[in-house]
Amino acid sequence: MSRIALKLNGNKLALDALAKLNTNRQHHKLFSTNSQSGRLAGKVALITGAASGIGKAAAIRFIENGAKVLLADVQDHLGKSIAKDLGPNATYIHSNVTNEQEISSAVDHAVAQYGRLDVMYNNVGIIGEFQPTILDLELEGFDRTMKVNVHSTVAGIKHASRVMIPRQAGSIICTASTTAILGGMANHDYAVSKAAVIGLVKSTAAELNQHGIRVNCISPHALPTPLAVNFFKKRLGIDDEKMVVEMIHNMWEFNGARCEAADVAEAAVFLASDDAKYISGHNLVVDAGFTCFKRLNFSP
Repeated sequence: MSRIALKLNGNKLALDALAKLNTNRQHHKLFSTNSQSGRLAGKVALITGAASGIGKAAAIRFIENGAKVLLADVQDHLGKSIAKDLGPNATYIHSNVTNEQEISSAVDHAVAQYGRLDVMYNNVGIIGEFQPTILDLELEGFDRTMKVNVHSTVAGIKHASRVMIPRQAGSIICTASTTAILGGMANHDYAVSKAAVIGLVKSTAAELNQHGIRVNCISPHALPTPLAVNFFKKRLGIDDEKMVVEMIHNMWEFNGARCEAADVAEAAVFLASDDAKYISGHNLVVDAGFTCFKRLNFSP
């Protein structure tokens, strides 16, 4: 838009017409699905938890960058609707990630449809139930959080590797969290599960390097995804969604920007692309420096 604007050299009528055209296009589709260029041009990607939040944002950015994307989720109505909006390069597939066979089938579906799998994004996760102390922790709930957040990630890496090793290439991305880096920011089951994801990434990267497969993770700070908003509404007893969104944003303030799902999606595009061809075993933290420092308190 900026280059076109410069060429038009201040022609207000032309600029207004161009702005109107762009607005109309956005009403019809999320974006153009005809792009043959981009950082992920020609790549095939499978994204779990793609019907909302970070997964949805990643699906949008991946397709904008030229990828063909399989959206895996259990929210069938949402997933099918999003895939339809994204156009012919998007396919929805029902996949319950707590079932290894369904993850395996999703990977096989990608290979059957497109002949290969270039990118596996293990994004799905749950926050778990809020239990304020270790004494309140119910191990049944802990096991469920580990099942969704860790077991599914192990299965995703396992089955993505199964089809990537023969090709000696691939990028596997996992969603971790800043709660795995600093203690006290989340309930124990969630924090432990995300710490396990970071450890898993390092462990599998060490093995898969010899096959040309990169394994990385992204650790976002708190952001207002539907999952987080619903969790905090319940935890804080607040029904006002806008208020909860504002509270999540204010958990850490960075002058000039706020963390959105699209920011995490952009990080995933980078890790999935050939621009990151020599990056593996890395935890890319998207938190505006929140986990890097603490300010000294000089109050008497």
